[in-house]
Amino acid sequence: MRTIDNPPNPFESQHRDLLEPAPHVRLQLYEDATREILSKNESPDLPFRWSLNPYRGCFHACAYCYARPSHEYWGFGAGTDFESKIVIKRDAPQLLRRLFDKPSWKGDLIVFSGNTDCYQPIEASLGITRQCLEICAEYRNPVAIITKGSLVLRDLDVLQQLDGEAWLRVYFSIPFADDTVARQVEPHVASTRKRFEVMRSMAAAGISTGISIAPIIPGLNDEDIPDLLDQAKGAGAVEAMTSLLRLPGSLEEVFLERMAEAFPDRVRKIRHRIQEVRGGAMNNSAFFSRHHGSGPYWTMVEQLFDLSSRKAGFRASKDGEVPRTFRRPATGQTTLF
Repeated sequence: MRTIDNPPNPFESQHRDLLEPAPHVRLQLYEDATREILSKNESPDLPFRWSLNPYRGCFHACAYCYARPSHEYWGFGAGTDFESKIVIKRDAPQLLRRLFDKPSWKGDLIVFSGNTDCYQPIEASLGITRQCLEICAEYRNPVAIITKGSLVLRDLDVLQQLDGEAWLRVYFSIPFADDTVARQVEPHVASTRKRFEVMRSMAAAGISTGISIAPIIPGLNDEDIPDLLDQAKGAGAVEAMTSLLRLPGSLEEVFLERMAEAFPDRVRKIRHRIQEVRGGAMNNSAFFSRHHGSGPYWTMVEQLFDLSSRKAGFRASKDGEVPRTFRRPATGQTTLF
C-alpha cells in the first residue's frame, strides 16, 4: 500500500505538515447526498451530452486519470485520496427513475462513466451501476459504457436487453499492450489480457464493443497502437478511438511523480515527448486541442493510429447513429385503455 501522498489542494486554505511518516492508505467510503444524478456536458469537443457517474474517486488508481483534480472540489486530494476515499451515490437508481419519469426527458444517450469508472471494484458489492442499467433497460434508454473493469461481464444479461431493445456500446479502455507496464501505471485494473478476454466474451454474446486507446502517453505507449488495434479487432471490437494524455491541475505532479517511481530511466523521455506534442507545455486545456497534440511527432502518432486502424479492419465511426428508443413503461392503469 502507498503512503498518503496528495498535492496541495488549491481549494483548501490550510497546509499541514506531518511530524512523522505518513500512514498507509486505507479505503474509506463516503455517501453523496446530491439530488441530481446526470452530469450535463457543456464541452463542445465531446460527442455526448449526459453522463452518469455512480462513484467519485476510483480505486483503479491510474496515474494518468484526468478526473483526479475533480476530487479536490470535495475537500480531498488528487493523489492517494482519489483512489482511497471513494464517494458513492447510493440514491442513483431512484434519482435516475425520477428523471426518466419527467416529461422533459427525451431519451438522450447516457454515458457510463464520463469521469470515474462505473465498474471499479466497489461495484461488485454495491451494484449501483447495475441498478441504473436495469432502469435504462426498462425505459429503453440508449447507453454507452467506458470501463477498464472486467466486472462488466457480470451484467451481460442486462446489457443484452439494452442491446436488443435500445442501443448499447461498451468501450474498453486499454492503453497498454504490455501487462507489466500496465500494472505500473494502472495498479488496480484488470490486466490487458483479461480486458481483451472480456471484450471477446461480450462480442460473442452479441454486444457491440469498442476499444479506447487512451491516453496516449508519448514515449511510453504510442508504439503499442498497432498491437492493441489488432488484438481489439480479433476480440470483436467494431470501433476504435484514442486521445492524448491530459494533465490538468495537480494531476501533472501526481503523474510525473509516479512515472519517476515506475520508470526512472524513461521519465525524462516521457516529459520531453509530452512537451514536444504540447508546444513546449505539459498540458493544453483548450477545447478541440486538449485531446490532440501538434507538431511532427504527434502527426506521426496520428498517422500510425489511422494506418493501423485501417489495416486491422476498423471503419471510421459516424456521428448520429444512436437511435431514439426511449419509452416510459406502461403503468397498470394505462394498460386498461
